[in-house]
Amino acid sequence: QVQLVESGGGLVQAGGSLRLSCAGSGRTFSDLTMGWFRQPPGKEREFVAAIIWFRGVTYYADSVKGRFTISRDNAKNTVYLQMNSLEPDDTAVYSCAARRSRGGLRITNADEYSYWGQGTQVTVSS
Repeated sequence: QVQLVESGGGLVQAGGSLRLSCAGSGRTFSDLTMGWFRQPPGKEREFVAAIIWFRGVTYYADSVKGRFTISRDNAKNTVYLQMNSLEPDDTAVYSCAARRSRGGLRITNADEYSYWGQGTQVTVSS
């Protein structure tokens, strides 16, 4: 089992920044891929970013490339999502997730992730 707890959401003006954290516990993280997903109001959940823990390889949705950065802290079993140049369209509930894989196949597919945090609200005002 993996337990995930997100923090760091909030209200920010367009152009601002936020950093989300996802603290994990329960198993060896070197076997996992960690992802961030978001669900905008009235829309489907969508992939944001992912990192293969063992290799540190990262993946991003086109909509956030160049603005968001995913990273991990091995000592703290924590993954971060640094969000810069935020836009109103970034408003969503952001959730971190984990899957048992060291590969990139279907990494953007939420159904591939077995463990989820509770989510944190990010609101970007115009």
